[in-house]
Amino acid sequence: MPDANDTSAGYIDLQVNGYAGVDFNHDSLTPASLRHACERMRADGVEACLATIITAQPDAIARRLARLAQWREQDELIKSVIRGLHIEGPALNPADGFRGAHDLQAIQPASVDLFMPLLEAGGGLVRMVTLAPEYDPGMATIRRLSREGCLVSAGHCDASLDQLREAIDAGLRLYTHLGNGCPMNMHRHDNIIQRCLHLRDALTICFIADGVHVPYVALANYLALTGDEGAVVVTDAMAAAGLGPGNYTLGHWEIEVGEDLAAWAPGRAHLVGSAMTMRQAHANLHEHLGLDAQQITRLTRTNAGLLLDEIEAANVK
Repeated sequence: MPDANDTSAGYIDLQVNGYAGVDFNHDSLTPASLRHACERMRADGVEACLATIITAQPDAIARRLARLAQWREQDELIKSVIRGLHIEGPALNPADGFRGAHDLQAIQPASVDLFMPLLEAGGGLVRMVTLAPEYDPGMATIRRLSREGCLVSAGHCDASLDQLREAIDAGLRLYTHLGNGCPMNMHRHDNIIQRCLHLRDALTICFIADGVHVPYVALANYLALTGDEGAVVVTDAMAAAGLGPGNYTLGHWEIEVGEDLAAWAPGRAHLVGSAMTMRQAHANLHEHLGLDAQQITRLTRTNAGLLLDEIEAANVK
């Protein structure tokens, strides 16, 4: 573990889809390319991450989880960087705007029968699952995933306040990249962002701090409500992270990354992950929000680490 006073390193990122030209969601992934991504993350100050597999058909998700779990056991560097796995989808809200970049054809309601084979494919390494509570009948999946030792996070959803409360009672712990995974135009007051912030004392809220997914003025407002102890900064990094502008892939998407490091679907229809690194997020929090070293450390390392420590302890039988 890096020195606690060294905020330039030791980052823990709960959402990494790929890095340094490597896409964790593409079937071209190899042990060598996975190791390369881990080497680059470590060089960029990342102590650990959750490798994130996004919405696809269940057999494809299972295959991608299984190879990450297998290759992690075969390489000590990969094992040290990839602390666990994060499944984002496929049980998300299918409506335009809410589903974001996730494949509409692969989205389906949550069920225990859907997720248990995925946990098995992940070899006991699935630490986080993002789903839409309103598509989990009776919150049965959230309840089961929590019992199985997963951090369950709401995201790409439009759950009502009552549904969020019910989900929290069932074990919901986080909210995935608040301010994203929702339409550009929503009701000015009754919307998922307001509902989530209202329940901030019961949820750890994740943010992408690149100034694009959430403008800095909005991020400052959100963090003023959550406090630096109630939030986690993630990158939602995809293959462009650490490389800069260019054309990349994330799953089935061909992505354009501009000078601002925003990752866009063709025609700039919507954002598709981020090209930001955790070191850049650190700089953004200091330069644009004026946060001090202690606050940044909590947001980029401590809070995520405590969540993973807790869930890993629960997985020790």
